[in-house]
Amino acid sequence: SIQSLDGDIIDCVHISKQPGFDHPLLKNHTIQMQPSYHPGGMYHESNIAPHHITQTWHQNGKCPKNTIPIRRTKEEDVLRANSIKTYGKKMPQSIANLDSINKPVIPNISTGHQHAIASAQVDNCHGTRASFNLWKPTIARANDFSLTQLWITGGSYSGNDLNTIEAGWQVYPGLYRDRNTRLFIYWTRDAYQTTGCYNLHCSGFIQTDNQITLGGSISPTSTYGGAQYDIDILVWKDKVGGNWWLQVGGYYVGYWPSFIFTYLANSASSVQWGGEVFSPDVGQTSTQMGSGHFPNEGFRQASYIRNIQVVDSSNSLILPSDVGLIAPQNNSYDVQGGVYESNWGTYIYYGGPGN
Repeated sequence: SIQSLDGDIIDCVHISKQPGFDHPLLKNHTIQMQPSYHPGGMYHESNIAPHHITQTWHQNGKCPKNTIPIRRTKEEDVLRANSIKTYGKKMPQSIANLDSINKPVIPNISTGHQHAIASAQVDNCHGTRASFNLWKPTIARANDFSLTQLWITGGSYSGNDLNTIEAGWQVYPGLYRDRNTRLFIYWTRDAYQTTGCYNLHCSGFIQTDNQITLGGSISPTSTYGGAQYDIDILVWKDKVGGNWWLQVGGYYVGYWPSFIFTYLANSASSVQWGGEVFSPDVGQTSTQMGSGHFPNEGFRQASYIRNIQVVDSSNSLILPSDVGLIAPQNNSYDVQGGVYESNWGTYIYYGGPGN
C-alpha cells in the first residue's frame, strides 16, 4: 500500500485479483495485456503542454509489475452514499438530451444536470480521442460535482438500454472527500439504472496498467491566464477480440470487454465531448464548469477540448462531421466550437461560472 500526499491510500493489487473479474461473464476471462491494433491517423502532438502530467501518489511510490493501483474505498465513503447500491454510481439523466440538437427542448433543470457539450452522430463508430484541458473548478456545495469527459454511446434513454463508455476528469467531493481534479471512467448498459459504476467500484473494466490509478488525482492543473495543461484520452475498439481500450497519455490503462454491453458490443452511434455540472439545488448553483469562465474568453482563460477525432469502422482516426453544440442553460454554461488548420484540429471552448 502507498500513502498519497492527498490522503488517498493506493493498494497494489495483483492483476488477476482485481474487481473486474467479479463480473459473472468474466469468470473464465483471459486477460488481454495490450491492444492488438492502434488507430491510425494520430495527430502530431503540439507543444502546448510539454509538462508531464502526474498523479499525486507517484511521489510516494509505485506499484510493481503484474499489479494494478486501486484507490482504497473507506467505510466512511460508502456511508456517505444514499445506499450501498448507489455508491460510485451516476444517476439517470447523466447525459445531455440529444434531441436538443435537432429541435429545441425546454431543459429539464429539475434533474440538476447541466451540460455544455459537442455531439456527433457517427455510423459504426469505434471510438474517439481528444485532448482535455485540465482545471480545478470551484464546487459551490458539497453535493455538487463538475466534470469534463467524453461519452461513447449507443441505445437510448427511452428504451432504458442506453450503453455508454465514459472517461475524463472530475471534481466530486461527495465521491472522493476532497476537491481535487481526478481521472475517472464510467460505463453503463441500461441508462444508468442498475449496471455500471465509476472507476473500479464494480466489476466490468479490466485494468492492465500499473501506473495509472482510476479515481486518482491529477496534477498540475491549468491557471487562469497562465500555464495550460492537457490530458490526452483515447478510447477505441480493438479489431481483435472487440474490447474497448482506454489510453491515457502514453499508458494503455485497460479495457471494457465488449460482451458486458449490448449496443456497444458491436459499435457506437454517437459521441459527445464537454462538461457537466450536477447540483441537487435545481440548477441554481455557482459551481464552475471547466475554468469557470465562458468560452468567448478563449485560450488561457476558457477551458477547451482540442484535437477531437473519432475512430471509424476501419480503425482510422478522422475528423467528426456535423458536430452539434448543446448548452441548454447558456447563461450559466456555454459552448463554442471550431476547426483550426494548425495543431488544434476540431475543438470546443466550453464552461462557465454557473449562476
